[in-house]
Amino acid sequence: MKSFSSSITFVSLTAALFLVATVSSQFDDIDLPFDYYSLSCPQLESIVQKKVEEWIKKDYSLAPALMRLHFHDCFVRGCDASIMLDHEGSEKSAKASKTLRGFEVIDDIKRELEKECPKTVSCADILTAAARDATIAVGGPFWMVPYGRKDGIVSMAKEADQLIPMGHELVTDLLEFFQSKGLNVLDLVVLSGAHTIGRTTCESLQYRLYNYNGTKKSDSGLDHHYLNYLERKCRWASEYVDLDAVTPKKFDVQYYKNLQKGMGILLTDQLLYTDPRTAPIVTALATQPHVFENLFAASMVKMGNIQDYLSINGEVRLNCERVNSPNY
Repeated sequence: MKSFSSSITFVSLTAALFLVATVSSQFDDIDLPFDYYSLSCPQLESIVQKKVEEWIKKDYSLAPALMRLHFHDCFVRGCDASIMLDHEGSEKSAKASKTLRGFEVIDDIKRELEKECPKTVSCADILTAAARDATIAVGGPFWMVPYGRKDGIVSMAKEADQLIPMGHELVTDLLEFFQSKGLNVLDLVVLSGAHTIGRTTCESLQYRLYNYNGTKKSDSGLDHHYLNYLERKCRWASEYVDLDAVTPKKFDVQYYKNLQKGMGILLTDQLLYTDPRTAPIVTALATQPHVFENLFAASMVKMGNIQDYLSINGEVRLNCERVNSPNY
């Protein structure tokens, strides 16, 4: 397993601390306003928070599910709630979306908001706020959410399957993808830290256990004891396994410590510690939880501002599952 000297760690940490200030300053440069609903729906955030807490209290796994739903939405056509549209051939029906959950939470919040503020709050804004509150519910950081997104009217499964990373891409591929969305190498490593909670199907990693790169052997980069555990746990592709084997229900920096030990369950995660462009950031974040939290908040705001559509082509849906009728 690749190791790094204390001097590299110090330089990495210094760079990361500098980037906290640099990236956080982008909060002042956001196109979307924070007070968009201050007059039209002042109770928006309290309603979202209450609903998210109610759902997560019943099912803790909905916290990472809501965060992941937001990621999938923003990386295809921007943060326009296109992932919520439920029709034949929509993003929701894509292979890349088959394990997504949390749709019912957003629908529940939308129904409540339609009672309080009819025809006002977009599904895209609801999903963005819900992802923030889900993060807080599991011990993650708070950040202010800018509002004013519109709901898209186009949603195609083929776009989701073409764009969404599936866990086996190379770091270069991920960097190019993130850069195409206005994000950078720091955002890649920081947002990957969301894998500190949640789980994945064994199907997504079985090739690392039994036939890595066509060798009919396991990935030698996996920690030996962890490999034994995964081989016992993942005999069936339909089984689930925690992304963070050590503290799976806690938002912390254990994810980065796991990568240093060869315990990154997805190949895309583990490669972050072997690629020279990302490894120093992993090393720095592994020992700096406050730095991670600040950076995560900043990167989530950046991701939440991805808009690949023209606002004139958007709308505020009455029902998150379908576009408004022509007579709306």
